[in-house]
Amino acid sequence: MQRLVFLIDVDNTLLDNDRVQHDLRMELRHRLGADECELYWAHFEALRTELGYADYLGSLQRMRQSGVNEQQLQDISAFLLAYPFADRVYDGARAALQHLRRWGRNVILSDGDIVFQPHKIRTSRLHHDVDGRVLIYIHKEQMLDHIEQIYPAQHYVMIDDKLRILSAMKQIWGDRLTTIFVRQGHYGLDHKANAVYPPADISLEHIGELIEYQPPLGI
Repeated sequence: MQRLVFLIDVDNTLLDNDRVQHDLRMELRHRLGADECELYWAHFEALRTELGYADYLGSLQRMRQSGVNEQQLQDISAFLLAYPFADRVYDGARAALQHLRRWGRNVILSDGDIVFQPHKIRTSRLHHDVDGRVLIYIHKEQMLDHIEQIYPAQHYVMIDDKLRILSAMKQIWGDRLTTIFVRQGHYGLDHKANAVYPPADISLEHIGELIEYQPPLGI
């Protein structure tokens, strides 16, 4: 059993996923036009509601059913698969991961589909930064028993841009968990939505601030 395990989210925590979505939106508008671009995002949100996670490739499949040009959809698929995710890792994120290794074991803990999300984590080199320790679920806050089985620890630290996730995990693990809220991306900066949840144990403005983190004595 490890003394301390750090669980680190990916999208808008280690990697600027808002920028990825912006670039995809521009590509969709360029390839398909404004109306079909909005159709893609309508499928995207419908699938998120249906499945519980973002499904970029599944949304393209839905576009096929809508009669969108096959060649154009293949081009957009190629754009997603060739996207330079390593360029979207936040400044300071890799240094923060290296710093946390001094205190415990790093594990990426993400929600997402089983094809594109692992692809994103591998091509961004974040997979390498955590020595291949990557967990991807549909609802990670519902998988704490499974996480404990794979990476048992005396104490956990969860780092995420979603206060909802941190609050849900804190309710289950209690004092065994330290929550770190990173105010990045549209979820992290949604003050109205975040006001519903209790504050995290620690709040940061940027992932690079983790370089200053030291676990309290006794953890």
